[in-house]
This record gives sequence, structure tokens and C-alpha cells, in this order.
Amino acid sequence: MHDFSFFFGDNKLNWVNMSSAMFLAIRFVLVLSFHSAVGQVSYSIPEEMAKGSIVGNIAQDLGLDLKRLTSGKARIFTEDSAEYIDLDRERGLLLIKRKIDRESLCAKTTPCALHLQTILDNPMEMYTITVEVTDINDNAPIFPKNDIRFEISETAVTGARFMLGRAVDADVGINGLQRYSLKPTDNFNLELHDQADGGKNVEIVLRKPLDREKDDVLEMMLSAFDGGDPLLSGTAQIHIRVLDANDNAPVFMQRTYKAIITENSESGTKLTTVSASDADDGSNSHVTYHVSDTVDSHVADMFFLNQQTGDLFLKSQVDYEQATYYQLDIQARDAGGLSDSCKAVIEVLDVNDNQPLISILSMSSSVSEMSKIGTVVAMMKVNDPDSDMNGKVQCTVSENVPFSIITPSNNFFSLRTEQELDRERDYEYNITVMCSDEGVPSLSSSVSISLQVSDVNDNAPVFERRSYEAFVVENNTPGLSIFTVKASDADSNQNAHVSYILEDSTVNGAPVSSYVSISPDSGVISALRSFDFEQLKLFHFRVKAQDRGSPPFSSNVTVTIKIQDKNDNAPQVLYPVQTGGSLVAEIVPRSADVGYLVTKVVAVDVDSGQNAWLSYKLQKATDRALFEVGPQNGEIRTVRQVTDKDAVKQKLTVVVEDNGQPSRSAVVNINVAVADSFPEVLTEFTDFTHGNEYNDNLTFYLVLALAAVSFLFITCVVVIISVKIHRWRQSRIFYQSKLPVIPYYPPGYTDTGVTGTLSHMYNHDVCMTTNLRKSDCKYSTLGGQSVLVVDPNFTETMQRTMKDKYLLDDTDSPELVRRHYCTKGIQVQMEHTLILNVNSEYTLLVV
Repeated sequence: MHDFSFFFGDNKLNWVNMSSAMFLAIRFVLVLSFHSAVGQVSYSIPEEMAKGSIVGNIAQDLGLDLKRLTSGKARIFTEDSAEYIDLDRERGLLLIKRKIDRESLCAKTTPCALHLQTILDNPMEMYTITVEVTDINDNAPIFPKNDIRFEISETAVTGARFMLGRAVDADVGINGLQRYSLKPTDNFNLELHDQADGGKNVEIVLRKPLDREKDDVLEMMLSAFDGGDPLLSGTAQIHIRVLDANDNAPVFMQRTYKAIITENSESGTKLTTVSASDADDGSNSHVTYHVSDTVDSHVADMFFLNQQTGDLFLKSQVDYEQATYYQLDIQARDAGGLSDSCKAVIEVLDVNDNQPLISILSMSSSVSEMSKIGTVVAMMKVNDPDSDMNGKVQCTVSENVPFSIITPSNNFFSLRTEQELDRERDYEYNITVMCSDEGVPSLSSSVSISLQVSDVNDNAPVFERRSYEAFVVENNTPGLSIFTVKASDADSNQNAHVSYILEDSTVNGAPVSSYVSISPDSGVISALRSFDFEQLKLFHFRVKAQDRGSPPFSSNVTVTIKIQDKNDNAPQVLYPVQTGGSLVAEIVPRSADVGYLVTKVVAVDVDSGQNAWLSYKLQKATDRALFEVGPQNGEIRTVRQVTDKDAVKQKLTVVVEDNGQPSRSAVVNINVAVADSFPEVLTEFTDFTHGNEYNDNLTFYLVLALAAVSFLFITCVVVIISVKIHRWRQSRIFYQSKLPVIPYYPPGYTDTGVTGTLSHMYNHDVCMTTNLRKSDCKYSTLGGQSVLVVDPNFTETMQRTMKDKYLLDDTDSPELVRRHYCTKGIQVQMEHTLILNVNSEYTLLVV
């Protein structure tokens, strides 16, 4: 039969005796208190209860409804005893999950208790449960060694002490070790000495001198008894061999040696030095030191004792959380077998070497942005195994989050909202809970909690940019993806799903939907036609982004599509004009110096950018050593001094190439006449145009070029005269001054478009009479150079003109020639030879 006790407050009620078939000697203690959904209840059970045994009715003791246990998903949380206790939600009972061995669980610690927490959700509640495990007498005392052997000199004096060590009983209280007995006691008495840990060391004391000649071996039985029911005991056999001669035993200077060490001290740290002296002489006085065999092996392995000097060293690190002190029994032995004993007590000081351990009891994954202030989102427990201030913990949350930490009970913390939440401002919180102890230095640990904030549709889509610019190369393939617009919505799910719509507008009178299309899901803008940069350089339209909320929200953005140029146009040569009418030849006097400007090739490219950057290259030449072309400006100049040996007829082929990829080019042929007199040029070019007409195609192309230049020149003269007359009529100053009108044109031809071509100087100075009835005359120059224009159809006319009454011989002065022919309204070049087919009536030669 067993006794049961029930506690409520300070009152104790004796229960009736119950059958041993249920369980052994249960004393049940219950203390209930509730505060902010936190309660506490305690139970007491004996160890070794069978699996499935009832610990207590937690539903009844906590005043909870069984349905509440089920709906709240009641569960047991513990760090050290989940394997021993289980919760039956259906009946509201705590049950034994497996047998509990108090000695394995708590060793000598009393009281021995399991600490559990019962957690419920919706709403969150927590209750603390303490289950005390009481001891039963299931362990007998045992000695470290069954045989204890000593060698004692017969000269040992009365009162000599010999340590036997102590028995160990895993039980506690009355079931633990209570007394010892020694049989027989003819030569020795048994003495017990209290230890710092509450135990007793056992020694035998010599009560009368030994006589080896009478008894050289003594046998005794040492017994240890506990106080349980039934009584359990353990025995050890003592064997004493009596030695001869050695009269004095070593004697320690102190009975107890103390040392203080901090945990985590390095191996090899010296703790203390034990010392004993022996009054004998010779080998009988030599003392050695030994750790007693009665010390637990794992404790003895932590220390090292120098047998010769008595120095005690730390062999491995000590941990305050495992043991606060250690005790070693040390013997001093001489060569004759005599010994003395002492104690070495090593006290361990705590250092702050353990971080707080954070355990999450319950946590919500999301919270509504409409939640009230003070809503609990997580509960946790924090433990620190250090002692005193090193184990005192405070917890805080990371800055700039609308949450705070409260402490409903010791070592338990709750995370709750402190401000109203706004998902559009913060849709997710990564909350860091930092727990720090108050040690020096302080140690801390942290845990991160991710919390989602649920959404309400209150945001319109927002484009990444206020406006977009996209570029597409001309001649693109229809269906090409040009650009992607992107809009985001701060809401979530359907409220954040964005669709893209092309708003109605027109481009050059056509709907924009015939130019581009947009994907409603991805926002990809695609071309529906092939673009031409020379016709359309850019256009605009608007795109609307709309979410799928109720009601939907939308926003607009302007998109500009810019067409980029492609090198799809070859350069066009403006001068010299390549025509089939007349043969154009540039005249170079034989007296021309190095660098003499023969002519200039002028070309344009309707493309833009680098596609219109032109370069010039001399591809072919009758004499490559005589001419060169400027790669950037197209100017053809002499490379060396012209000599009499140089042929009169020179043909140059110039390639004009743009900088596109791939590049495009144009070819222009230029005829050059190297001569100082017109007869020489005329003879050569007459032969050139007639004699070689069928043998050399170059002659034909030269005639075409000369005719084209003539036509271009006459056209320019007509245009300039028209402009001049128009300006002359608008200016009264002209009539007052009676001066000839000489219009001024800029010295350079500048490209007004985006091509950047024709950046070098090229000009026409127009010379004409302001009135055919006046004898005054103006002068015309073409780039400051000489130009020969020979029309093959008028070769004979030119020869007849040589005999005309108006032809002057070589002795006539240039001024006379100018006055003579200006009266006919004929254009004159005064510097070098100029032959122009002005009309069918007059052909002029001036030298």
C-alpha cells in the first residue's frame, strides 16, 4: 500500500491508500494561477511508472473544456522531457510516454522535475506544467572496487589512517546510502568523514600495532547500507598485507588543499601543490603522490598529478554548467607502503560563455493590415545556462518595425504589434529578435521572423518611367519586338495583375494600331510594318496599364518610337557631274607646283550618322605618282611638280565610300588636261574625242563628264542671275550707288541636314554682265581652278572660231580680250585656260 498527497495552496490532504497495481507512492501537488492566458500546474509522480500511466487531468486542473484542447491544437512543448510525457487531447490527460529513470534524468539533484509548457492557438495561450519525479529504492550501494588492498608496515603507529573510499548509491534521500559496517574490528576501527558534497569518506584507523610475525595478512568485510524498504546493501573485501620495518608514514602538511579556477581555462594550468613529509631515512622517506582509486575515472582524467612533486595541473577544460567544483582524494606513499591522504577541492568560477537559446513556441506567418494594436504574432522561450547576471536575459526587436516584445512570465516572451500596419508601405517584415544576457562581456543571439501583411486593393499601376523612348532600325521585319513597357502595382494577387492596352491615336493620318501592337500581359511592343527612316523618323502613342481589382485602377504613359538609320543608300556625286553630253576636263598647267588643287569631288549621302560619313580614295590613275585625293575633303592635288614628260591626257577614277556597315560606294571618273596652251589641249582632246572614240571607252566617259559640268555650270549661272536680279529689285541702294551687283556667297557648302557631309569649301564665283547693253563685265570662277568643256559635236565649230574675226592672236592682252568678249555677254576666266560651249554661236579661247 502507498501514500498519496494532494496540495492546494499550503493545505495538504491525505488520500486513501491505493492498489500497487496502479503505481507506486504518488504524491500529487497542484498549484493553479492564471494571468493573461498563462497558468501553472504541478504534479508529483514516482519514477519507473509504466507507459500509459496517468500523470494528471490537465483539462480539469486548468479549468479547460476538452473542445478547447482540440480546437486550440493543444500540444506539449519542452526542451528536455518531450520523450517522457504525452498529452491526450480527447480526454485532457497527461500520460507517461515511456518509463522515467530518476537517476538518469537528474542524478543526485533534488527535487527532480520535468518542466513542460502546454500551448494553445486561436487565441494563443500557454500553461506551465511541472512534474516532480520522486525516488524509489531501486539501486543498491556499490563500491568502486570489490577488492581493496593495502600494504601496512608492522611499525605503523596506532591511529594510522587508511582511506577506503566510499560507496555510491544512485538513489537519494532515505533511499540513499545511510551507514557502513566493518567486520571484524580486532585491529581497525571504521571512521566516516563528511564531504563538501554531502557524502562521507570511509577510513579505517589502526587501533593497535600490527605484528607481521603473528598475522602477515588481514581480511575484513566492508558493508554499505541504504535506508530504503526493503533494505539494500553492497560489500567490498579488504586485504591487508603487513610489511616489515618502515616505522613512519608520510604526513600531509594540510588535510585539505583548495584551488579556484575559471571555466574554459587552458589545459596545463597549475592548480595547487600537495606536500607530505616522511620522518624515515633513505628509501623509506621517499614520498610519491597518487590520485586515489576511489575518484571517478572521468573526473580523474580531467587532472594530472605529478607523482614526484605533488603539482596538480588541469588536463582538460572544465565547464561550470556541468560541475561547480571537483574533489580529488590524494595519497602520499613512501617506499615502505605507508601512506597518508588529503583532499584537493577545485572550485570552478562561472564565465559568460553561453549565448541565450531562443525557442519559438508559436508563430503566425501573416497578419492583416487591419489588425488591432497589441495583436500577438509570436511566442518564444529563452534560456541561458549561465548563472546569476550571466544568465539574466533581456530581448529587443530590430529598429524601425511596428512591433514590440513583452514578457508575460519568466523566460517567456511575446511579440506583438505596436502600430497600425500598412501593406502598401511594408508588405513584409523581417523582424529580428535579439536576446542578450547581462554578463561582461554580454553575449547575445537572435532569431529572424518573417511576417507577411495581407492586402487591400487601393493602388493603381505605376510605370517604371514617366515616358519611354524606343529605337528601331529602319527596314525592320514586321512583327519585330521593339520595346517592353513595365508597370507595377503595390497590391498583391489579382489586385496587382496588370494588363496593357494601346490607346487610340493616329500617325500620319493612320491609326497607331496599324504601326505597332502591344501584348496585354507582357507589355511587349511589336512593329506591324517595316519603317523607313527617310520617310518617318519618330512617332508617339500612349499605353494604359490597368489592374484586375474591383473597381480597377489604371495609369497612362507616353511611348516615343524613334527610327534609326540604316546604311541603305549609296553616296551620290554632285560634282563633277557624270553625263553623256560633253566631255569635261580639268586643266593643269605644266608650271603647277606641288599641292596644286586640280578639282574637288563633292558627294552627299542621304543616310545619317556614320552611314553618311564619306571618305575619298584614288582607285585608278594614268599616273599615280602625279595626283592624290584628300581622304576627307575629296580635293585632288598634284603630288609632285608637273613636267614636260607628263602626258596631256590624264584620267583619274575616285571612289567615294561611306562609313556604314557594310559600307556603300560610288565611282567618279575625272579627266585632266596637262597643258599650257589651248592648241595643245584642243589637238589632244580632238584626237581624244575622234581618233580614240572606238578604241578607248575612257574618251566617251570624259566627254560625258565635261558636258555634265557645262550643263551644271550654266544652270548655276542662270539661278544665281535670277536671285541677283530679285535682290537688286528689292534694294534701292543699287540704283543710288550705280555699282555693279556682285552677290556674295559663303565660302563653304554646309550640309543643313543631319548627314554632316560637304564640310569642306567648295564655291562658284559667278561672273556676268549686269546688263547686256553695258560694256562692263563680271568674272566667273569654278573653285578657283581651270575647267575645259569640250562638246564633241562642236569640235569643228571651235576650229572655225579660231579663224573668226573676233579671235585675237597671242599678242593681244588679256584685258583687251576681256573687253572684246564681254561686249558679247560671254563669260571669261582670266587666270588660266577656259573653253566653254556657251551656245552654238560663240566659242571662246583665252590664254
